[in-house]
Amino acid sequence: MRVATFISGAILLICVFAAVPARARAAQLGRKDYLTEEEADKIRDADTPAKRIALYLLFAEDRLKKFDYELNRTNPERRRTEILNGLLNGYAGCIDDGADQIDLARAKQADIHAALKAMRAKYNAFLDQLQKYDKGGKDLDTYRDTLEDAIDGTKDALSDIDEAEKEMLPPPIRRKP
Repeated sequence: MRVATFISGAILLICVFAAVPARARAAQLGRKDYLTEEEADKIRDADTPAKRIALYLLFAEDRLKKFDYELNRTNPERRRTEILNGLLNGYAGCIDDGADQIDLARAKQADIHAALKAMRAKYNAFLDQLQKYDKGGKDLDTYRDTLEDAIDGTKDALSDIDEAEKEMLPPPIRRKP
């Protein structure tokens, strides 16, 4: 009797788990749906906000490179619109999460001055690239809304960087004895 109950419970559990889409499972596990499992592991393993910021910068840059590649392919994928919008959404998620690390660094009083400098340089380059797409990119109508969200997110992150640089104290300077 116990064996039959165990087997029926296991079958029920398997059916329920199989019915949950992959994105929902990722959300339940605490992984952002725009990050791969490997990327999420790297973020989780990074022990400081500065290291996480550097990772989010890399991931955002990767999404933009893939977006540019997909946009300029001579043989586009069947789901091209979905791919382009997904890459821009992933980029915006990385930018937003990178900017969120600024608040975390403030709370922990962590030194992220170098990370902020890198963020500013990369985000300005990203913004220039996105604005070029906005002025006449291929098939702009298929990803215009997502592109505008990505541009707005990048501008918001740049203003977060400005605020952080004004508020955060410079790192202490050690004097030679």
